[in-house]
Amino acid sequence: MARILVADDDQDLNDLVTMKLEAAGHEVLSAIDGETALSLAITERPDLIVLDWMLPRRNGLEVCREVRSDPSLAGTRVLMLTARAQEVDVERAFAAGAEEYITKPFSPRELLLRITTLLSRAR
Repeated sequence: MARILVADDDQDLNDLVTMKLEAAGHEVLSAIDGETALSLAITERPDLIVLDWMLPRRNGLEVCREVRSDPSLAGTRVLMLTARAQEVDVERAFAAGAEEYITKPFSPRELLLRITTLLSRAR
């Protein structure tokens, strides 16, 4: 399956998403802050990043922009999973390079479906 980086500072939520993705057969990397997420993205080259917006040490939007500016990460997909639900937030995330946007609270089943769809799209 795919290598997926989960970046969320809520450890319980991070663990839940990790567990669901591993149960679906994916290899999962985990980060609880933006600096670690960016470092793992650069060194591990995940197929997809599930990225919270409100991360410490570098927010998810900044991480997304950095990923998009790195040509070696051109094939990495980004799904924002965040509590920020305003229309302007969604627009900012897509402008930064996110390809999917899911607001919290969320359905784990919907998250898995969107990840599967996102991974199946040619970049």
